[in-house]
Formats: sequence, C-alpha cells, structure tokens
Amino acid sequence: MYLFMPTLVYSKKDCVKNHFREIALTGEKAMIVTGKHSSRKNGSLDDVSAVLNQENISYIIFDDIEENPSVETVMRARELAVSENVDFIIGIGGGSPLDAAKAIALMAANPEANEEVLYQSNALPYLPIICIPTTCGTGSEVTPYSILTLHKQKTKKSISHKIFPTLALLDTKYLKTANRSCIVNTSVDALAHLIESYLNTNSNSLNRIYSEQGLRMWAEFKDNLKNDTLSEKDYERMLHTSMVAGIAITHTGTSLPHGLSYAVTYELGVPHGKAVGMFLGGYVDNYKDKNEAGKVLELLGFSNAKEMRCYLNELLGKTELSPELLSANADSILANKGKLKNYPFKITKEELINMPN
Repeated sequence: MYLFMPTLVYSKKDCVKNHFREIALTGEKAMIVTGKHSSRKNGSLDDVSAVLNQENISYIIFDDIEENPSVETVMRARELAVSENVDFIIGIGGGSPLDAAKAIALMAANPEANEEVLYQSNALPYLPIICIPTTCGTGSEVTPYSILTLHKQKTKKSISHKIFPTLALLDTKYLKTANRSCIVNTSVDALAHLIESYLNTNSNSLNRIYSEQGLRMWAEFKDNLKNDTLSEKDYERMLHTSMVAGIAITHTGTSLPHGLSYAVTYELGVPHGKAVGMFLGGYVDNYKDKNEAGKVLELLGFSNAKEMRCYLNELLGKTELSPELLSANADSILANKGKLKNYPFKITKEELINMPN
C-alpha cells in the first residue's frame, strides 16, 4: 500500500485572494486556461487576474477550452504558451480546463515534442500548475490525470503522464453560480469516482479511507440534490466530496463505468457525468462481491441497487442507447486492458451490454 498526495490544497472563502503569496511564488508569467463563460460569470477569473495584477505578474488568457478538450486544442495552447514564454499554468473551471491545463503544462515544458508524447510513457518535465475548480465532479485539482478527446479514435483517453497540480484553491462561491444540470452531472461524476475507486482491483484499506468518507459525504446531500433544495452547507459538501473522490481515484484509477461512458459522450454528446452515471447502478448491482457492493449501498443510504438505479434515473433522466452502440462499446471495453485490469473479476459482453441503469 502507498499514499502519495503532493498537491497543496486550501479550501476557504476568498482563498484565491488570501493565498496570493503562494500564487506569486509559482512563477513570473502565467497562462490562464479556462472556458469562454463560466469563469467570468462566477468571478474566479476576475479574482485570479486581480491577484496577478497586484503582484505584478504578467499573464495571458487562453479561453478556448471546449467541453471534453481535444489534443488539437492542447497543442494550440502550447504554441501560445511557448511563444509568450509562460512559466506556469493556472487552470480555472471544471474538469475540462483543469485537465487541459495539465496537458498544456507538459507540452509547453517540452516545446520540441509533438502530440504523440502525450500517450508515451517516458518521463517528461512539466510547468507548475495551479488549479481552481468551479464545479464539483472531477477532482482534477488533486489528481494526476488529464483526459483528452482523440478525434481520430472517436473517444476520450487519459494521457500517459502523471501530472499533479502544485496548488489547488477551493472556494464554494464559484460553485454556487453553476446551473442545475452542471451541478447534477458533476456531482454524479464524483459519485462515480467514489464507487469505482471502492469497487476496484487496486482498492485497499488505506485508500478506501477516502472512498468511504466520500460516499458518506455524498449521501448527506443526495436528497437535496434530487429535490433541488441545496443549502450553503450542501455546496461545501459537494466541493469537498469531489476533491476527496479525486484523491480516491488517484490511488486506484477508475473502472468500467468510466470506460463505458466515453463512447456515449463522444457519439451522442451526453455530458460526462450523466454518461458515466448511466452505468453506475448496473455496475453496483452486478458487482460480483456482494458484500463490498452492499457496503457501497449502505454508505450511500440506499437499501438496494434497484433503489439506487431509480434514484439515478430520476436525477439524470433516461437516455436510450442503441443496441449497435452498446455492442460496439462492450467490444471496446473488452479490448481495453487498462480498464479491465481495474475490475477484479471476469466480465462478459452480455454483462456490459446490460449495465446501463
């Protein structure tokens, strides 16, 4: 067993403004990596810009990060970062900007490398990264993962490098401006991380400390999430649960629901959290160690897997998947040794096809 968590995390009100010193010590010129709208709407971009201006740190903004960022977008950002002599990266937003920030940090530190190195296992340096999450799903601010869209393969895939952010700054006020669909979908992504970490080949008594606590925390806001009656405390729980879930998958990786979700997102445009949530009930219901699956349900406050499936269907809505997509998706998973190794049992194509809630 091992535990490795190198990211410095602060979670408090106005933590970007209050931790200006740590930001200032990270580098001399920053690239802010974000999307077009949310970081402006929730004030996070203004807060970061104010600190950089206060500390006389130069910066540029790359705000072309799309949902499910592509390798091509990362390479465009790398060109700008290199031409502007950027020496650290600040990612602001949900999982897409934060994951992209990591890949950009890697490529900017290796200006002569082509995009193929993203999926090669040789060790490479990367620029320091500060992550400021404004959603409550990926936990990317504390994970070493960067998931990018590969248009040539029509899927999403984690890059081969482990890139930990230097600093993570969590402030609930940014989360509270997100719309309901974003809150629901990203919260379900965090739930998937917790379940897939707990029910995983790589789980053990040490790293399950995080997944167990995260499942308890998720249970505390699940009814208010469904009823759309979230309180100030719920937003705080959701942000912290996402981070804890990120720590959990850092030590185990994800499993079958995440692998199955990628084609659904790519082919149908279903948001990632909803896509992965479609497979969670079936994953727990069909997990072959019933004691461990039962523990997950107990921690979440569900009496059985059917109740969990009904909850997720009500929360997310039902999306019909064609037999052709389900069959091709199952074949893809069965050929993916990386995802299969995180599932501790043998699984058949029929079981994969029947996994959606």
